[in-house]
Amino acid sequence: MNQIERVYKIDRLLRIQPRSAIALQHELEVSSATLKRDLEYMRSRLYAPIVFDRSIGAYKLDDSLPDSHRYALPGLWFSAAEIHALLALQHLIHEIEPSGFMQPHIQPLAERLEKLLEDQKTSSEEFRNRVHIIGLGKRNQNPVFFEKIGHALINRLRLRIRYLARSTAETTQREISPLRLIHYRENWYLDAWCHERNAVRNFSVDAIEELEILEVAAINVELEHAETSFGNGYGIFSGNEIKTAKLRFSPTRARWVANEQWHPHQNGSFDETGHFVLELPYADHRELTMDILKHGPDCEVLEPAELREHVFSQIKAMQKKYSG
Repeated sequence: MNQIERVYKIDRLLRIQPRSAIALQHELEVSSATLKRDLEYMRSRLYAPIVFDRSIGAYKLDDSLPDSHRYALPGLWFSAAEIHALLALQHLIHEIEPSGFMQPHIQPLAERLEKLLEDQKTSSEEFRNRVHIIGLGKRNQNPVFFEKIGHALINRLRLRIRYLARSTAETTQREISPLRLIHYRENWYLDAWCHERNAVRNFSVDAIEELEILEVAAINVELEHAETSFGNGYGIFSGNEIKTAKLRFSPTRARWVANEQWHPHQNGSFDETGHFVLELPYADHRELTMDILKHGPDCEVLEPAELREHVFSQIKAMQKKYSG
């Protein structure tokens, strides 16, 4: 039984009735020194109102003590391994979330869990030192904007934004009702109802140049509608017509690609020559083309003809640029 488990058991025993030191040692199967350390731990770190009543020669909980209102054990039973897992999760959230708007909700739990592990030989600090997340292609976010978006999402308020569409270099003013944040390929995107377009739109958070929270209630749009707009095809780009791409990867590249998920509704299989054939839906060719080209000659577009022709045109344009 580790210390965390003993703490819970001491709490449970003393809530039933006062217990002598000998009785507690017997129930916990520990030495007198270990029991004293556990009781001091509960008093100093968890604010447990444990007192020794000399009149009955036993320990008991005294709710009349000044700090007794602060005493409460976590409502869930965590093992040391589970506590490490929760602290690791908190660290991962901190790594991918730039502004810290979720931290006030998570930090109190993290601090309490850290206290519970303080006397353990292993430490969550060791995890943070040895696990590092490197964002490849991660674009800089404005932490103030990110925090305001989080506030508007939680409180269901509209936003007024000035947005740069990188594909056209056009800047527009929009009033939007935020629906949800999406973390995709190291960057953050906002699904929202655009009141100018009267439709669901997807905005790259790092392309927002100005942002203001409006004291106007956001409209409610079913998230299933957002899934229809952004969840059917490949990548972040939306489109009305869904097509199926058929790609063939060389036997060498197949060692990696066969275990990758390009789309939740993909189908993949090996042919008789050891090539891996991958089929997946897409609505817009732009992001898919980039992922095809990064595999160079190890990836060939079999279908549809228009996607094959588009990729070929990009290869010819690259060849022309380098042939000089």
